[in-house]
Amino acid sequence: MLEELEAIQTEALAEIAHIADSPSLEQFRVDFLGKKGRLTAASTRMRDLPKEEKPLVGKKLNEARQAITAAIDQKGADFAAAADSEAAAGVDVTLPGVPLPAGNAHPLTQSLDRIVQALRHMGFALASGPEIETEWHCFDALNTPKDHPARNEKDTYFFEDGTLLRAHTSTVQIRVMESTPSIPLRIIAPGSAFRRDEIDATHLNQFTQIEGLYVDRRVTLADLKGTLEFLFRHIFGENTQVRFRPHFFPFTEPSFEIDIKLQIAGKEDKWIEIAGCGMVDPAVFEAVSRTRGDDLFDPDKVTGYAFGMGVERLAMIMWGIPDIRLLIENDARFLRQFG
Repeated sequence: MLEELEAIQTEALAEIAHIADSPSLEQFRVDFLGKKGRLTAASTRMRDLPKEEKPLVGKKLNEARQAITAAIDQKGADFAAAADSEAAAGVDVTLPGVPLPAGNAHPLTQSLDRIVQALRHMGFALASGPEIETEWHCFDALNTPKDHPARNEKDTYFFEDGTLLRAHTSTVQIRVMESTPSIPLRIIAPGSAFRRDEIDATHLNQFTQIEGLYVDRRVTLADLKGTLEFLFRHIFGENTQVRFRPHFFPFTEPSFEIDIKLQIAGKEDKWIEIAGCGMVDPAVFEAVSRTRGDDLFDPDKVTGYAFGMGVERLAMIMWGIPDIRLLIENDARFLRQFG
């Protein structure tokens, strides 16, 4: 058996020296090392050897396999090097290279990163959730009545099984409250939202929203106001004027819309609405408590605030973009301005 293995190794190493191309090399590998190869066939006969011969034969078998494998690898490397040399033949390496244009982040991504950075600096943690949601997470848990316009099929994308494409990322707030083991809870939820809006200069049917939630024992409206004033002055400049107008949202009470004053050279200053916010409605805490089966979010023990804003609108203000559709058209001429 030892002589047979030695003969197979010698023959293989001699034959491999005359192989001229990669397909022939692969066929050689199969012939000697494949499942039905000569070396494999020889190894199957080891079970018939006397016990005292098996160690020597096994050692020789491994040596032969390693030697043949190494020769195949070296031959394959030689073929690859030859192919590279042939491909590079005639190339003048002294010619200057072709410059590649530098890439840059999309203006929407840059705007979102700036917002997230500011909120993370204030202690908010990132959270995420599914884009296909239940009606309970999207509306019922957020104290939205059955006859609310947002629950109409003309405004929201429903599926036949009753699920829907989330109309806001407030659904993430509900899911986090359902699963968190403790408070305080301070999260932000950036992501896509979907509404059946006609696409025009100021509306998209899929847009990016970022919402925030802070819940603790003694959260007040002053905390909300200070947080958002800091955020918008970080984004738009220290001298940005921010105002809060009373409004109504089903899931917050009291509720506010937030405006900032735009100062555009050559034009009259104007207020523009950019976000909504408010103190979390006790009905939301009660819905979460019923689902959890405990009193962690008992509205008699905790308070909280929530806010939400469309990132596209903020990007348009930040960069002076006149039409929201420019953000989804992928026109390189437009996007190159933001490098």
